[in-house]
Amino acid sequence: MKKVYDSAEAAIAGLTFDGMTVMCGGFGLCGIPENLIIALRDSGVKDVTAVSNNAGVDDFGLGLLLQTRQIKKMVSSYVGENATFEKQYLSGELELEFNPQGTLAERIRAGGAGIPGFYTKTGVGTLIAEGKEHKEFDGETYVMETGLRSDLSLVKAWKGDTQGNLVFRKTARNFNPMMATAGRITVAEVEELVEVGELDPDNIHTAGIFVQRIVKGSFEKRIEQRTTRERTA
Repeated sequence: MKKVYDSAEAAIAGLTFDGMTVMCGGFGLCGIPENLIIALRDSGVKDVTAVSNNAGVDDFGLGLLLQTRQIKKMVSSYVGENATFEKQYLSGELELEFNPQGTLAERIRAGGAGIPGFYTKTGVGTLIAEGKEHKEFDGETYVMETGLRSDLSLVKAWKGDTQGNLVFRKTARNFNPMMATAGRITVAEVEELVEVGELDPDNIHTAGIFVQRIVKGSFEKRIEQRTTRERTA
């Protein structure tokens, strides 16, 4: 099975359809699949439900799809850096399913593991828990959350081989590994693409069985918030 594609556009060709659910890896702007996001925008797909920790910034990451109004709904945990998101949400154009960050991560992990639901104490007694099933364990109240799956997962890794085995680097190993398992189809973009056997098996974070397509990209790696101070003598 050929997994390697020459471009991000080719890597998602034939995979998109209106109303689809897309998971997008990364945290802030760290570890996001920059090239695949642009290809998704350029595909013209509409009414997307996007599952991502956050919505990027106004002119980068998933913010690009918000600009073109291709996202109908966000399933996220933090959306505070995107003015376009704020404007669309407050005007009623954009739906939001808000999750505590750990709950979102576990919902994705559960979906990839075939677990349809689980109980957590996080969110009990808040708006997050309204309308959800509650249950007591050992005298404590828990709320039920459901696992998440996607039609397409877009992830970014440091290294990958031609069979789709992936290695993530440091903080970029955030939501990417869980999303790779939770996608019905997973497309990965990597900084380095190597032949099978060149990766140390003990250092592989995501097995190639979860990845259907892979592409080598070039990356801007934009910094979301740059804070500096004057150098002291």
